[in-house]
Amino acid sequence: MSPYPHSLEQTMRSFCQSLRENDRRRYAAIESAKLGHGGIEYISSVLNIDPKTIRQGQRDLEELPDRPTPRVRKTGEGRKRRIEQEPKLDEDFQKVLVNQTAGSPTQESLIWTNLTRTEIVEFMKKYRDSVSVHIVEQLLDRHGYHERKALRMEHLSNHPDRNSQFETISRLKHEYLNSADPILSMDLKSRELLGNFFRGGKLFTRETIRVFDHDYAEFAQGVVLPHGIYDLKQNRGYIHLGTSHDTSEFACHCLKDWWERFGRVAYPEAKSLMLLCDGGGSNRADTDRSQAHLFRTDVERLVNDLGMEYNPIEHRLFPHLTRVCRGVIFHNVGLVAELMRKAKTRTGLSVVVDILDKVYETGRKVSQATKDAVNLVRDSILPRWNYRILPNL
Repeated sequence: MSPYPHSLEQTMRSFCQSLRENDRRRYAAIESAKLGHGGIEYISSVLNIDPKTIRQGQRDLEELPDRPTPRVRKTGEGRKRRIEQEPKLDEDFQKVLVNQTAGSPTQESLIWTNLTRTEIVEFMKKYRDSVSVHIVEQLLDRHGYHERKALRMEHLSNHPDRNSQFETISRLKHEYLNSADPILSMDLKSRELLGNFFRGGKLFTRETIRVFDHDYAEFAQGVVLPHGIYDLKQNRGYIHLGTSHDTSEFACHCLKDWWERFGRVAYPEAKSLMLLCDGGGSNRADTDRSQAHLFRTDVERLVNDLGMEYNPIEHRLFPHLTRVCRGVIFHNVGLVAELMRKAKTRTGLSVVVDILDKVYETGRKVSQATKDAVNLVRDSILPRWNYRILPNL
């Protein structure tokens, strides 16, 4: 039986090979049904398909779904993976890794290997001729090896009062949320050099962006210090771009500018404000060094002027600033301001950006008399960390 010319048989064969597995058997079933008696045997020889497969295609045609399905086979059907068919693959994989892994002395489950997929393939070829990167990927997955990067999640020290401090912050935060007073979160993003320097992130460009191969400060046109203030109640960020140094005076000028331009209007009945900020930089830890008291001294000056350790700014404002600036070369501070003003979210975050080009002095000293004059009222709970700065009236 040869109802079709040889050239048409070749076309049918090529077309059938271009189809998915389930569509091939259904196509074969349709072609065999056209020919009637003997059609299955003829189509089987033309398309090189088993007669049983054609009969399965006939059953498929009787139970076609109303709409196409993404799956070619039912769940669990089809050819088994090679790593399941050849248990010795797993043994060879273990032989390779037994001398190529390291681990944590305190965490038994934390082990790693410094081999790449290709290197594992080369080692496994000592035990077998045929092995691929795809097989190695399946073996790595089976044994729980996945590409991961280190996360900064371990604290250098576990202070016994750490939880109590966070509970205190949570309590005060709740009190302020139900009051007419503002809650501000304050921090400084990393200092950036202005000029043709490398910055992380990717952009859609028509040509390669060429920058200096080293970040030497001597070739910079200046620096930019993005100081952020985040208003938790208003869901609004305020960025002041400094061009000199991260000092307590700079931080307090940013606070003062925020209050005089925005805070006074947004919180007309405010009698105090809650300021959440990390230690370090312009706000040093509470030690006996004179520099450590500069921030409190400058804050009191600010309080006198105004008459009144989870830091949310790092999660609610700074990531969006990083997003709008990624990959862009900071040639000047005006460009930085223009980019950061574009930061927004679907939940209503907006950002105000200003440039403070005043030169702030570093290395300032504070006398013992000045320290003693600070009107500082310590809290009854963890007084070393929790205090209020009141105006000197």
